[in-house]
Amino acid sequence: MTLAKTLAVIDDGARSTLHVGVQLFVGHRGETIADLGLGVAALGRPMTPDSMMTWLSTSKIATSILFARIWEEGYVGLNDPVCVHIPEFGVRGKEGVTLRHVWTHTCAMVHVEDKLFPVRYRQSNADNIALICGSGLDRGRPPGLSAAYQTSVVTLLLAEIIARKRGRDFREIARETLFLPLGMTDSWLGMPPEALARYADRLGKTFDTSGTEPRADGSFAPDAPEQLTHTMPGGNGRGPMRELARLLELLRRGGELDGVRVLSPQTVEAMTSRHRCGLADVSFDNQLLDWGLGLALDSRIHYGGGTHLYGYGPHASSRTFGHSGFRTTVAFCDPAQALVVACSWNGMVADDRIHSARQNALCGAIYEDLGLV
Repeated sequence: MTLAKTLAVIDDGARSTLHVGVQLFVGHRGETIADLGLGVAALGRPMTPDSMMTWLSTSKIATSILFARIWEEGYVGLNDPVCVHIPEFGVRGKEGVTLRHVWTHTCAMVHVEDKLFPVRYRQSNADNIALICGSGLDRGRPPGLSAAYQTSVVTLLLAEIIARKRGRDFREIARETLFLPLGMTDSWLGMPPEALARYADRLGKTFDTSGTEPRADGSFAPDAPEQLTHTMPGGNGRGPMRELARLLELLRRGGELDGVRVLSPQTVEAMTSRHRCGLADVSFDNQLLDWGLGLALDSRIHYGGGTHLYGYGPHASSRTFGHSGFRTTVAFCDPAQALVVACSWNGMVADDRIHSARQNALCGAIYEDLGLV
């Protein structure tokens, strides 16, 4: 099948210098429709389906699956205060912040994200956790009643709890208990130095396309070695888009893929249901964006069926879930259409609305090419 409209959208973006390369995977009813690389992955290297692209915040899909697993196994409860599992968190008014608040980005700690962002890759994971735990709450934002997406705080807390319950480094847990069992042999969420060296000729680069000409430096993507090897469960995932898509295919199939059971169907149903609905997200210009447990849901119900920031296009069903990566990446599943998509644009554009227009256009074109409209 030729995805004529989809390829035209990609080409339009390239001609407008929004990106210099794209890696795209499309699966429908469990069959691969597209697994392709276009343009360049890094200076002097073409994009291929095997290029190792940044996942950015789509990394949160993997972390949420791993957290859902310890929830399913009874190690944690959704309404547990975080301090039950991280005792040092329970200070400065945070005693009542629950795991549900954290997992749905309603924990009221945006100012902590602002403090963490410039240092998160320059200090140890222990120091990152200490910074979070020693901080207070946002003023005037009660946990559970206000929404604010947080790039790093949320998943650092979830990963810390996972690591403490498993008694192992989170990076090893992700690799050995999720990626490898699912056949995601080239996927990492914090890779060791030896893997970094092994993949040197496959690692993609995120270009800064916020100006008139693409630049190979200046983007926020974690492309540097010290960033790729760090513990950053919400942002430094790496791997081909076809492997990232396997996490969505796992959820589409109710928690089991190719004979490997990761989650029960009931847990998947809980993750992909609406736990946060109709709250204005202060991190995204007060857009109304609904959330499951760690997953961003199609929210067109709040926009009269129109597209929205970081949306899945004009044709996605209301049950569509997934995640987006900061101005570069999207991975989603529409269970009503048995559709799974993962796409990495290696151009980080100037603002969320430019990228959201690109993302919504691509998603819409995929549905139209597949006759799902």
